[in-house]
Amino acid sequence: MNSERTFDATDARILLALAADPRATVVALAEQLGLSRNTVQARVARMEQSGALGSFERRIIPRALGHPLTAFVTAQVNQHQLADVSKALAGIAEVVEVFGLSGDTDLLVRVVAADAEDLYRIAGQILAVPGIERTTTALAMRELVPHRLTPLLRRTAEGSSR
Repeated sequence: MNSERTFDATDARILLALAADPRATVVALAEQLGLSRNTVQARVARMEQSGALGSFERRIIPRALGHPLTAFVTAQVNQHQLADVSKALAGIAEVVEVFGLSGDTDLLVRVVAADAEDLYRIAGQILAVPGIERTTTALAMRELVPHRLTPLLRRTAEGSSR
């Protein structure tokens, strides 16, 4: 399997430093990493422009917004309506991520809710989207491994591919 590498070891070191201190200035990063300010600034700008750096939203905890429940809704979709379904799901504020899947299930929809009654309402909204044929909802009981990329960044920073 051939995969395109977008970060080199220096990029990974910059990202690790940003992960540790997201508000670090370019000057502070350059000093900490032993790189020139211009190098750090250019690399961060390149990562931002290429879309390699995700949004700040990823750091916001839904619980802080009054949505302590997380659930995953799997959906089977009429494939001819997939674009419209995606657009409709993006219009539901509690839908925080949608993934297209291979296999028997077409979509994995991550939602957040205030409580069980709110989750029931959201699940009903999703099922009511034209083109969605069937859904199954599973409540996340506990997050066992939170979203993370630090292990991959460390491996890249060390120059190892596996």
